[in-house]
Amino acid sequence: MKVIYGGADRIDRDEALRYLGYMRGTAPSDEVEAELAACEGEVLSSCRLAAVYAHFSVTRGERLDMGFASTDSRDIEKYLSGCGGLVLFAATAGAGIDRLIAKYARLSPSRAAIVQALGSALAEQWCNQVHARIRGEYAALSARFSPGYGDFPLAIQRDVFAALHVTKNIGVTLSEELFMTPSKSVTAIVGIKDDVQR
Repeated sequence: MKVIYGGADRIDRDEALRYLGYMRGTAPSDEVEAELAACEGEVLSSCRLAAVYAHFSVTRGERLDMGFASTDSRDIEKYLSGCGGLVLFAATAGAGIDRLIAKYARLSPSRAAIVQALGSALAEQWCNQVHARIRGEYAALSARFSPGYGDFPLAIQRDVFAALHVTKNIGVTLSEELFMTPSKSVTAIVGIKDDVQR
């Protein structure tokens, strides 16, 4: 199991605009552009990028055994077809962004929406960096697959948190209703093809 930390000096503007509902290629107004620039600095100074990940073996029987949990999900079984292992990870952009969102929810709802979008874009950006790091250790990885996609139950989050000691390692908590705090947090599985086991 590995715990890693990261940093960022910019946030993908196109991704933030997508979270704000802009169609790709649609330019925001000068006012929105200025707000994005102002909020980006606050989000970057408030974030704490952290992640934890570990490798598990996959075995097939009546149920798919993923090493940290078993499931009847057809979608995850199809996703892990040809994979003898997986890397399970949890990543977060930190609690500071939630505090910024709460602050601007009181002061400026439009700025709160922009901070929300920038935080989501930063979390995605961080997940891409974590994925790239994992790819450096385990070649030929599949794309990410998260609990709640398709018929892969969101309740598997409890197993993810137990297997990775997520709260202890990176400070993310899971509510009874399966919401993660900080909100800009992600859990995911990355399949490892049989021919690249290490």
